[in-house]
Amino acid sequence: MKLISDDILIDTGQELPVYNASYPTLEGFKFGDPAAWTKGQPFDLFKKMREEAPVMWSPGEKGISGIWSITRYDDIKKVELAHSVFSSQRGSINMAVPAKKYWRPKKLMPAAFNSLINLDEPLHREMRMQQSDFFFPAYVATIRDRVGLKIDELLDEMERKGPVVDFVKMFSEELPLFTLSEMLGIDENDRPKVKVWMHHLELAAQFISNPWQTFFSEPLFPFRFNPVVNDMFAYGERVMADRRANPRKDLLTVIAQSKLGGQLLPQEFLDGSWLLIIFAGNDTSRNSLSGTIRLMTEFPDQRAMVLDDPSLIPQMSEEALRMVSPVMHMRRTALEDTELNGQKIAKDEKVVLWYGAANRDPDIFPNPDTFNMHRDNVEKHMAFGHGVHKCLGSRIAKMQLRMAFERIFDRFPNIHWTGKQKILPNALVHAISSLQVNLYGPNGKRPTQVAVVPQN
Repeated sequence: MKLISDDILIDTGQELPVYNASYPTLEGFKFGDPAAWTKGQPFDLFKKMREEAPVMWSPGEKGISGIWSITRYDDIKKVELAHSVFSSQRGSINMAVPAKKYWRPKKLMPAAFNSLINLDEPLHREMRMQQSDFFFPAYVATIRDRVGLKIDELLDEMERKGPVVDFVKMFSEELPLFTLSEMLGIDENDRPKVKVWMHHLELAAQFISNPWQTFFSEPLFPFRFNPVVNDMFAYGERVMADRRANPRKDLLTVIAQSKLGGQLLPQEFLDGSWLLIIFAGNDTSRNSLSGTIRLMTEFPDQRAMVLDDPSLIPQMSEEALRMVSPVMHMRRTALEDTELNGQKIAKDEKVVLWYGAANRDPDIFPNPDTFNMHRDNVEKHMAFGHGVHKCLGSRIAKMQLRMAFERIFDRFPNIHWTGKQKILPNALVHAISSLQVNLYGPNGKRPTQVAVVPQN
């Protein structure tokens, strides 16, 4: 079977577009620099780009080719629907693909490229259908009770450690990992390893952006990274071989026995498939949960509505997904010369879809910077993409978000973001790695337990 990584488009360092740019290049933000994203998404620049440069060229540098940035909702929708023109497979979702001599660790980059999210039709649909049973409503219903019990367990622990806790560390990074591990069928004694793998892969992006800061916070990271990654891939090889020999009723078994073109997947695709679910599913849900807490503090009138009528939580969750936009972009690559909104785009040029910009397009969402769960089109956001590549796990993510806030607001109606947060250097997802909250409101204290004296 031919691998995506064998035929992927390598960046040439192209600085200028083949066809003259119809719109100006607006300066002020380095889209390809992970460190630039640690203050959040550049919504002010996105606004200006939508108005003045909706298809904007950003030059390449240091061997990386330039990109076309797309910021208007309708333009992004057109690209997502024209999958025969704008490929996910030719250049993967990555904003840049360096020369293969720079692919390190050896197995990590091929795993990033060889997965469902990077496949074009008809291979994308073929693999998607084989995994889809675990993302349909019938399966989501079977896992709800287990998710609910985990939520209660996490909230109990937060209450014990409160009143001030790190919501990310104690809740939003724990819940998605539990849910995904349940779906995949990862054994209980292996789950702590998954947390270690995720932590080290996140630190890798931070190390690239600011090596000294990473070194001072975790001095052993440079020495541990390769052994940790090797352990992760050894686990993947072992568990996939086991699921082929001893199938279970779990998603790891489905992945292990999936086929493309009638052939079982090679190890590179197996690695990419289970890692995609773990990392993509975790990032989306973790940052949506954390971002919603932040928004409920910033828009207290909306919180008051939900506390008064908890049936509004599904609408609140949709509006939070729009405003957080946890997956900030996806990339497509032109398979032929084409045109978008008056701009000619040449074959093999990269097109980057900025979902955070689309989700605040005032032509679609009036007063886009205001949280309004009563919008007529509250579900029209692009937080999960659009078209054939719309996130397969969106139902699972929404289920977690809704169940979490039903229970959070029941237990801690005044939960309050203190203003302290940390966002990791990451150009793909809005990676909130720390969010301090007070469970009982601004400067809140644990409620005093009053002993009840029985009446004679």
